Amino acid sequence: MHRLEHANLNVHDAQTIVRFICAAIPEFHIRGEGRDDRGRPWCHVGTDDHYLALTSIGASVDRAPYGTTVGLNHLGYEVDDLDALEARMARAGFRPNLRIDDHPARRRIYFHDPEGNDWEFVEYASTDPAKRNAYD
Repeated sequence: MHRLEHANLNVHDAQTIVRFICAAIPEFHIRGEGRDDRGRPWCHVGTDDHYLALTSIGASVDRAPYGTTVGLNHLGYEVDDLDALEARMARAGFRPNLRIDDHPARRRIYFHDPEGNDWEFVEYASTDPAKRNAYD
């Protein structure tokens, strides 16, 4: 078995990102927090099975997703109801930066978090992998 258990992200302020993540994924909660060996605040936000590890590094050089520097462009989460996610995000003050509804088996919506990181959420209309993963 292989599955992604966690992703570890450096952020300016973990609590700001936790607010964004918990608006998008209500079943996520802070499952642990503390300070690392450099005294920086960290937290793990997720479920008992998987999570995002966030470390607050304070001010640093910003990196733009999809730019010309190496790094993460976005994390993608599968959701059951894309419209409900969009409504939750709107109530929390977040607006989508991109919506892609042109595929017969999937719909996607993207949001920037308060630090400019991009997050993708996808809803599948089929359980057939051939349809879900068609790229034509």
